[in-house]
Amino acid sequence: MKQSIITAFLSKTQDRFSEYQKPTGLRERLETVKKIDGVTGVEIVFPYETEEAVATKALMQEMGLEFAAVNANIKKEAKWVPGALSRPDAALRKSAAQLIKDAKDYAIAVGAPLVTVCPLSDGYDNLFQVDYKKGWSNMIDTFAEAADYRPEMPLFVEYKINETRVNCFLDSCAKTIVFLKEVQNSATGITIDFGHSLLAKENPAEVLAMCERSNVDYYLHTNDNDWQFDWDLIGGSRNFLHTVEFFFYAKEFGYDKYFTADASPRIFDMVGFFTEHAEMNKAIWNIVEHLDRDKYRRLMREEKHMDLMKLVRQEIYRL
Repeated sequence: MKQSIITAFLSKTQDRFSEYQKPTGLRERLETVKKIDGVTGVEIVFPYETEEAVATKALMQEMGLEFAAVNANIKKEAKWVPGALSRPDAALRKSAAQLIKDAKDYAIAVGAPLVTVCPLSDGYDNLFQVDYKKGWSNMIDTFAEAADYRPEMPLFVEYKINETRVNCFLDSCAKTIVFLKEVQNSATGITIDFGHSLLAKENPAEVLAMCERSNVDYYLHTNDNDWQFDWDLIGGSRNFLHTVEFFFYAKEFGYDKYFTADASPRIFDMVGFFTEHAEMNKAIWNIVEHLDRDKYRRLMREEKHMDLMKLVRQEIYRL
């Protein structure tokens, strides 16, 4: 498995109450990645972390790292706090689409494989706040405009049930699949964040199967939480068996992109936190690699439920 880290988490972060870690520049962040065994890639946030494309590409080559993705951030600027892709103001939507297009240009220039965007500000907090049909239509049209630009660079969209809006328009995998079917561009996909799937009360492994059945491409973020809040904990630390099954199906379906850590160390030692995250992922992946998947699939077909539970107990929990 290939593992990477979103570089924004390798610097100062904050919530409503506190600030964590110290501010760092891009070189420092990449130097931190080099200290974490098993991590060979990064997802970089455009345009707020990026330097000029030629310089960034040279820096990545110097560090011997690869790009997992370029993340187009359409949430940060004040004008997009109430929403970006869905807004009634056509000029605001146009500027959001342009940022995504610029991220595509940047990704091509630095040699990244895909662009991902997470439209968390698009949604609503109050009832009777937005025109749902028009907002949905605006999102489809604006995203489609960005997707149609330089289609050789795939564009992925990440869903989340809430935050920053009480209700995000793209709040589940199923709705995001419908959204992309409306966009009608084959060079698109879904960024599936393990923790976001839990918050939506989904089974992350089932989500992968839904995408496979619907012929929708996907890119994976790893982390964990308590099903109540997006804590971005070390993967497998709270939901071990869900993570095993998630990796089982990722391997079953031949997933070959990066597994990117969308996890936040907050109060913890940064290198130690991401090292343990990477080691946990590798350990779980090693379990999955040694499972007889043909046997598991056969027992599923035969509905041998307790035989499956016995395998889970003996081969996964090792009890």
